[in-house]
Amino acid sequence: MAEHLQTKYYAEQRKQQREKIRVTGHLAEVRGIYHIKLTWTDDNGKRCRKSVSTGLVVKGNTKRAEDMLRKARKEQEVIISLDDGKRRPEDMLFADFMEAWLEVIRPEVKLTTFGGYQMNVQKAIAPYFRKKGILLQRLTADDINAFYAEQLKRVKGMTVHKFHANISKALKYAVEMDYIPHTIMGKVKRPKTERFTGKFLKQSETVELFEAVKGHKLELGVIFGAFYGLRRSEVIGLRWESINFEANTITIEHTVTVANVDGQKVTVADNTTKTKSSFRTLPLVPAIRAKLLEMQAEQERNRKLCGSAYNKKESGYIYIDALGNRIKPDYVSAEFPKFMERNGFRRIRYHDLRHSCASLLLANGVPLKQIQDWLGHSDFAITANIYAHLDFSAKHATAGAMSWIGDTFLTQDVEDVMEKVE
Repeated sequence: MAEHLQTKYYAEQRKQQREKIRVTGHLAEVRGIYHIKLTWTDDNGKRCRKSVSTGLVVKGNTKRAEDMLRKARKEQEVIISLDDGKRRPEDMLFADFMEAWLEVIRPEVKLTTFGGYQMNVQKAIAPYFRKKGILLQRLTADDINAFYAEQLKRVKGMTVHKFHANISKALKYAVEMDYIPHTIMGKVKRPKTERFTGKFLKQSETVELFEAVKGHKLELGVIFGAFYGLRRSEVIGLRWESINFEANTITIEHTVTVANVDGQKVTVADNTTKTKSSFRTLPLVPAIRAKLLEMQAEQERNRKLCGSAYNKKESGYIYIDALGNRIKPDYVSAEFPKFMERNGFRRIRYHDLRHSCASLLLANGVPLKQIQDWLGHSDFAITANIYAHLDFSAKHATAGAMSWIGDTFLTQDVEDVMEKVE
């Protein structure tokens, strides 16, 4: 069902884009060089044309030229939508520009990424600057700093960092389009982010949690979140084809996420991971191997019992219900904290299982570099920034190096205290 909704959404998007396209184009060879030929009709019915050289020789550059053609068409559509042939670039509101920029990047980024950009622009950036009436060419670093200061009253620094990234990318595009001579972001003061302090389960709590969740709909999510440190999208995206029972490996290569785009929630299933480093192969330990084989047998029984009512389209996924329907990502996020409270555990987010995994690995002497590989972090700095403060093995080694304390009176006091206690 989710896949059908996703397909329907994409079809609707393509239909809407076709209806609003006013610019057509093709590639033409001019003295061995690809040229982009654009054509559109203005509001007065006048046919307009534009020719742009790609600078690419024809031989061996067809794909690159086609990519440039697609981008040129989209950019020309944005130019038209911004001023509709009536306003000059110097009259362009910054808010209007940011919304138009969204349409430029829409086909170039993942749907989930675009959904985040769209929310930032439409819910925060555009409303603020539209109210101020600030023009793109009159925008100053002080204007953006004031925007950040206002936003920090209601959101955290990390969120403002996302606004900063969006504005930076948009203004870079504005320079490429010659709307502004240069970007002002070098003078903007990016706010500091709060140090992340996640919640972590102790080993004893994790053991108790595994026992409590046994047989619950959340069981598989908890197992893979706490032991392998998988993200929600990676757990939901696990498929049987990713499990090699002969080599005893699990390959993280497919994800299922939820995107909020154009006011709609869209489930996106894709053969991609968050980053290249997130694509990884992990060992299938005996206990989890046995659990998966048990689940596989149970799913086969359910398939036979349910007959035509069984969802065969999603049955290739591991994390499914009795009718073969893939577990929804939002269910895991919403239900897990409630489950923790109902069963007497500390309330934590589902993503905190991933942090708990890292914490337990550190507690058992696993180096941070290996934890980076296990979790699929793209950069060691990410792992170090989040978990370095938990690396007690290094701290114990440091404490052990301060052996001179054994020559002080404290050592004798310890011996005296222990004799009295015993």
